[in-house]
Amino acid sequence: MKQGQILIRIIKILGMVVVAFVIIILTYLGDYYHADQTAHDALIASEQVNVREAQNLTIFTPTAGQDKMGFIFYPGGKVEDIAYAPLMRSLAEHGYSAVIVGMPFNLAVFNANGADKVMETLPEIDQWIMVGHSLGGAMASDYLAGHDDQVAGLVLLGAYPNKTIAQSSHPVLSLYGSKDQIIDQQGFADGRNKLPVTASYHEITGGNHSGFGNYGEQAGDGIASISSVEQQAITITKIIEIWKGN
Repeated sequence: MKQGQILIRIIKILGMVVVAFVIIILTYLGDYYHADQTAHDALIASEQVNVREAQNLTIFTPTAGQDKMGFIFYPGGKVEDIAYAPLMRSLAEHGYSAVIVGMPFNLAVFNANGADKVMETLPEIDQWIMVGHSLGGAMASDYLAGHDDQVAGLVLLGAYPNKTIAQSSHPVLSLYGSKDQIIDQQGFADGRNKLPVTASYHEITGGNHSGFGNYGEQAGDGIASISSVEQQAITITKIIEIWKGN
């Protein structure tokens, strides 16, 4: 076989490998958990809550005036962003603006600074609390680590920090379900050393990893003994307890 023919064959083989790799990556990125009907229903505006979209943001605002403080939410990995609409809508019903940041390929690592757009879009909010579920929680903590002067706190839902924020003076709340089988327990334990000593922790008895959102049961997760409605209600209560009046 001539050298030119060998080179052509090598190029063809490499091309096939690249195509196969791209197909695998696109298949992986296209496989994610979809929001259920309850989540879609939470996107409908009402007399209490306005709902609108601005680029990749889903914005919930109370109709009867809003608090000076708002919440920015980063979704969990491979989960459709609007799966967290019921949770954020509940915050709006309590008088706070709440914004879900949409993530490219449903992975927060591709838009870790998405909170910047939220602050630009709602400049009337004086204080922002970062909230994140799972991978979104890690990215939310990363944002606080780099923007400590721009945010006023952090809520981790079934998540732990990536970078240390131990020196932050802002309130931090960590919520997790007793039935959570998704979170890396060692990473979660080690993550406590990266949070301020004043951080608050609360285990939701009977809750699991996927109960913070509305996207069905996540593969490998523990079986919850409470409903997602109950888990999210506890979540909202604990958040309000810490930040009400701040």
